[in-house]
Amino acid sequence: MEQRRETASTVSSIQIAPSILASNFLKLGDAVGEAERGGGDRLHIDVMDGRFVPNITIGPPVVRAIRTATSMPLEAHLMVVEPERYVQAFADAGTDVIIVHCEVSPHLYRTMQQIHDAGCRAGVAINPATHWIAVEEVLDIADLILVMTVNPGFGGQKFISPMLRKISALRRTIDRREDAAELEVDGGVTFETAEQVVQAGARVLVAGTSVYQSETGVSASIEALRRAASRGLRPAAGVPH
Repeated sequence: MEQRRETASTVSSIQIAPSILASNFLKLGDAVGEAERGGGDRLHIDVMDGRFVPNITIGPPVVRAIRTATSMPLEAHLMVVEPERYVQAFADAGTDVIIVHCEVSPHLYRTMQQIHDAGCRAGVAINPATHWIAVEEVLDIADLILVMTVNPGFGGQKFISPMLRKISALRRTIDRREDAAELEVDGGVTFETAEQVVQAGARVLVAGTSVYQSETGVSASIEALRRAASRGLRPAAGVPH
């Protein structure tokens, strides 16, 4: 367990996770390479089934292909019903982190243990309308908590600002319990909102549109996001509690 998980004191730096959902799928290999060369810390892969969320994206074969193209850590965000059925397939495809939603995981603790047994780090995501308390009972085994700051299903949505309170509450709880879970946000992360989410306590930022559809290019966008996010590490007033 100690080898797999970080300690709470090591989660102070900012990590940027480019989301390939916003990339040009016709040139997916190029998009992966751009993220790696541009300084992305990990690659975020949105997996949607058209049932839990109103969109359909990709599955294990595409993840397996991406794995051959990069050494970056890969995190698969399973926005699917019955995610436990697909854990092994994504682990076998080369995924490093598997994130499931608490809303479709009635046996969440067991599913996260299953992810660990498959050799991956386990993450749990919560939708905007889900109270953060829903994941408190798995904080002891969670490697990552993902707060959705838009309604999942599509990229390019506007950041839901009341989610800052949820991020802040989770940050306080994780720190108080001295848990090792990373706190990640996904949705509407831009050069304007990056500082806010870090002030609230997030340390891993998923960014799709602001990285892959920026006029400045992938590398410059990742660098600009990191600079904006780092400003949030400074002591600041006004973070919702």
